[in-house]
Amino acid sequence: MDADDEPAVQARLRSQQLVPTKIKKKGKSFKFQFGTGVDLKEVVTFTRLFATMIDAGLPIVQCLEILGSQTDNKLFAVVIRDVKASVEQGATFSDSLRRHPKIFDQLYVNLVQAGEVGGILDTILNRLAIYNEKAIKLRRQVRGAMVYPSSVLIIFTGVLSILLGWVIPSFKTIFKDLGSEDDLPYLTQLVIMVSEAFIGYLPLIVLFFTGVAIALRAIYKRPAGKRFFHRIFLKSPVVGNVLRKVAVARFTRTLGTLLASGVPILDALEIVARTSGNMVVEEAIMYARGKISEGKNMAGPLMESNVFPPMVVQMVGVGEQTGALDAMLGKIADFYEEEVDVAVGALTSLIEPIMMVGIGGTVGVVLIAMYLPIFSIAGKIKAD
Repeated sequence: MDADDEPAVQARLRSQQLVPTKIKKKGKSFKFQFGTGVDLKEVVTFTRLFATMIDAGLPIVQCLEILGSQTDNKLFAVVIRDVKASVEQGATFSDSLRRHPKIFDQLYVNLVQAGEVGGILDTILNRLAIYNEKAIKLRRQVRGAMVYPSSVLIIFTGVLSILLGWVIPSFKTIFKDLGSEDDLPYLTQLVIMVSEAFIGYLPLIVLFFTGVAIALRAIYKRPAGKRFFHRIFLKSPVVGNVLRKVAVARFTRTLGTLLASGVPILDALEIVARTSGNMVVEEAIMYARGKISEGKNMAGPLMESNVFPPMVVQMVGVGEQTGALDAMLGKIADFYEEEVDVAVGALTSLIEPIMMVGIGGTVGVVLIAMYLPIFSIAGKIKAD
């Protein structure tokens, strides 16, 4: 239990009708864990069920009690119980969720707060569930596009390492035993030289790539380095088109959801910028936010940033003029989410033949280089 001091723990336990026998402050300990331990799908399920219960008229504390007992994730159950205890002590639901920022992000908490103020918490929770479901779909599309080429590349690296480290040296031994080591075709000699270099300098190769990875990671952690890489990602020939469409879909969906829920536009833009996932996009949104705070519209600054496509900027301008910006943003998000689906499919279709040709060509060259001397020896034996 998280609390400021021991009396706060005792008070919270008494409010839950529990009597502690011993209270001990927990020291800091190292715990290795991937992510938050709570999947976004579990948050969506929690949100959906919570909205249904609130709509049915159940109190928030009772909803949290039921959901905390039903979830199979023990970590999430602890979080829900902590939120319930905080609400029982008089805190608002949004402030209680804010205690767990890794699970309930700023977007989630601000929307819940807007729902509490406006008395439409069930509606807001349903919007949140829909938003997160679409975010899961978008994330799955992007990851799906990267899984196949990554898997093929890893397998290719393993196969090539086996060829260079074990197969080619075996053929070299065979050629040496046959006495034809000095009369090998140029291609065979070249492949054997590459194999010998690979074996001889393997520790240095591993050290080099490890050093490059560490250096790139260190550069990426710095704001200037992250901005540099994010700009390259957006401008890259093939992948950049997909990433730009993903950024537009995320921006419009998030901003539309926030505005439709009653969040002020300046606060909404700040939240959208922080959840954009790309520093170039984030800076463009914050630039637009600054101009809006000066009394200007949104379309002009977005056009100046050169990040968002002209069509998107024009539709945003139309939404501002008609007073239906949230609805227009939703339509843009629907369109670009479909565009992401098409672009991911096209990217996969483009990468697949390129990788197959590259892998097949490399393996084919190695096999031809190894069998050329054997064909030559067989021809000599037949002639004799």
